[in-house]
Amino acid sequence: MARRINRDIVLELIRENQPVSRADLSRSSGLQRSTVSQIVEQLIREKWVREGSIAVSARGRRPTMLGLNEELGVLAVDLRPSMATIAVVDLNGRLLSRSQVPISSDPVAATRLLNECAQRVRNAVPRHSIEGIGISLPGRVDPTTQRLIFAPNLRWPDFDLKRAIESKMRLPVKMENAANACLIAELTFGRLDGIRNIVLVTISEGVGTGIFANGHLITGDGGRAGEFGHAPIDPNGPLCACGRRGCWEVFASCRAALRYYRELQRKSRDITFHDLLLMAEEGNPQAGAALDRQAQQIGRGFGLLIAGLAPSMILVAGEITGAWSRFGPIIEREAAGFTVAGPPPKILPAHEGEIARLRGAAALVFQRHWPDREIL
Repeated sequence: MARRINRDIVLELIRENQPVSRADLSRSSGLQRSTVSQIVEQLIREKWVREGSIAVSARGRRPTMLGLNEELGVLAVDLRPSMATIAVVDLNGRLLSRSQVPISSDPVAATRLLNECAQRVRNAVPRHSIEGIGISLPGRVDPTTQRLIFAPNLRWPDFDLKRAIESKMRLPVKMENAANACLIAELTFGRLDGIRNIVLVTISEGVGTGIFANGHLITGDGGRAGEFGHAPIDPNGPLCACGRRGCWEVFASCRAALRYYRELQRKSRDITFHDLLLMAEEGNPQAGAALDRQAQQIGRGFGLLIAGLAPSMILVAGEITGAWSRFGPIIEREAAGFTVAGPPPKILPAHEGEIARLRGAAALVFQRHWPDREIL
């Protein structure tokens, strides 16, 4: 355990301070130089760290600087009900190559397109060594079998997606719920050092939540924890994809915002959520009213999270983060009344909210090399 913790500390310091010398790592970490040297040599052998330039020194031996191996990457897949985005992501969380494919209700046909697109994206960066594939999913994944166990918006029958991709791509595949993946990305690449109680909420075609409580990522029995989007808040509300009525996501999702707009603009053409954001920005009153109603419902649902989990921070990922100046104040105002005691949680957009799911998919592969988070 101590060896693993020390390794995690050194790796994180390299990521944050690159290029950095072994001596600087020893000073920053408080570890003995011999210990740092052993860890660094291990990371170099594993190809996660590489040596770079030789620094200028006023006296003594000139140090060799260290940095992450930028030629190491993973294939990240953001799988959604109608579209999948596939990208190569490097160790610093940067997207190097990206493409999209349509997703149908036929998992066999959809997987064939996924594999073909993944190969094209991989071929676009021939200098990079691809270590694995991470998939961010609109549903829950059994941590033991790595199979989808609940994905009502995807509408797929039982299907072994992991095996279908691994057998074709010849790379290991890691799969996780989108909200959990985004949360892992924030823990890996983000700004959460020292924060032990966080909820990350994805707002897209549905609503998903990832929970980090007392320093642990909570997945629950069979990986099913966090389905607040399918908590009914109005038994007389619209029918949800899960088969129940009035779930939080039928009021707070991007699909809900489009429904609100259609109710206000009866003869409206078919539009996307991105169109709705643009129309509101251009001053369309119906579009603005629909988004404001969505923001109110998001904030009210946050009351469930605040009352039940008492997080110190709630992060939001999804397209709405691009219009946070509109959504943020409304969400904060609606959620403010649910704090039982103490200060309310900070409510912030996730890092790079629109591509958080891709970075989350990449973090699924990288997490075994970054600071470990205990999963309960």
